[in-house]
Amino acid sequence: MKKILALALACAMTLPLVACGSSGSNSSAGSASSAGSAGSAGSASSTGTTDNSDFKVGAIYINSKNDTTGYTFAHNNGIVTAMEALGLDPATQLVIQDEIPEDYDQVATAVDTLVGEGCNIIFGISFGYMDALADKAEEYPDVMFSHATGYKSNETNFNNYFGRAYQARYLSGIAAGLKSLETGNNNLGYVAAYGTEYAETCSGINGFTLGVQAVNPDATVYVKELGAWADEVNESAFAKELIESYGCGVIAQHCDSAQPQIAAQDAGVFGCGYNSDMTADAPNAHLTAAIWNWNVYYQTAIEAAMTCGGAENFVTAMGGPAYYGGLKEDFVAVSPLNEATVAAGTQEAIDAVTQLIVSGEWDVFSGVKLHLTVAEDGTVTLEQEDAALVDNAGNEIVAAAGPSVEDGVITGTMNYFVEGVKEA
Repeated sequence: MKKILALALACAMTLPLVACGSSGSNSSAGSASSAGSAGSAGSASSTGTTDNSDFKVGAIYINSKNDTTGYTFAHNNGIVTAMEALGLDPATQLVIQDEIPEDYDQVATAVDTLVGEGCNIIFGISFGYMDALADKAEEYPDVMFSHATGYKSNETNFNNYFGRAYQARYLSGIAAGLKSLETGNNNLGYVAAYGTEYAETCSGINGFTLGVQAVNPDATVYVKELGAWADEVNESAFAKELIESYGCGVIAQHCDSAQPQIAAQDAGVFGCGYNSDMTADAPNAHLTAAIWNWNVYYQTAIEAAMTCGGAENFVTAMGGPAYYGGLKEDFVAVSPLNEATVAAGTQEAIDAVTQLIVSGEWDVFSGVKLHLTVAEDGTVTLEQEDAALVDNAGNEIVAAAGPSVEDGVITGTMNYFVEGVKEA
């Protein structure tokens, strides 16, 4: 069965979800948890009726707090933005331990330091921090702990948080696919920290590829794996290899620096970044980036921590142990399109798909494929086709017209690439 929707340019959605940067919208901060909002815990902190001058936030970063782009930068910007929105002073109330590798003992030591500094809540932003944070949450029951990208938690003072990055990846894939049509080059590259070893990277690659295929079904995405979350030397080298050896005309990424985008610009091709807007790093190449509005989560969590009445109530105040927001909550998005590089109709096509996702009518990993075409007059035609989701070995993942892959698979056990992905 097929369903066709023609969307005129004049009627295209102009949702802020698509055009916002990493500062996000404070008004949506209380609604980003699929498990429930912390807003019910109270809002005394934001109204000034409670003195939170002694409240301290601790953060453990994988890279430098002084980064100006990428993963750590996006988290730090989110925490600072959230604190300022809540009337806290990051200069005196934010304590950072940065450049902490995914080593249990070093993470544990960082936690001890932050607790010693009087931090009330501690955020750890890298997956490999999980075990140390889980143990330290038991050791320090009066401190709240929150871990990005992991899956462990407890019933009182330790939760985890992540989001539907694959939705933003799909949107960036649309931008990449339309550019590949414009250039006539069906080969796209993807520099990934890891591949099928982690559901986080795997779902991102798959989401991007499906977005590309929605506008260019003949496209192939070549993936080159770093084997590390951050490796600036190889991030650049692998991007160059994808361009020179595989003929890729668009370079996407799941790694921490802007090196793949810079390599794309140096080679005269195009790219899609990640974590933060990388247009300033590669203004002649960058199309858009799948980004996180981390402040949406951080404002929710910090306000809950200030108003929940004690660390033992934190998980309850957050509505449960796991926070999982997406486009609907403004937790993930794509950065503003680079008008100097994107193909005509990109914004309209992205807006049309965003409308479907936000409304709940459709999601990326379902048995319904989208096909988008952009006419010369700016009209976007969006076709929905019942079609099985198939991996690159020919195995059926979701039957035609079937429901989307479950969240637990997307975040934990997705270990396959969809059709159209090839390992470089």
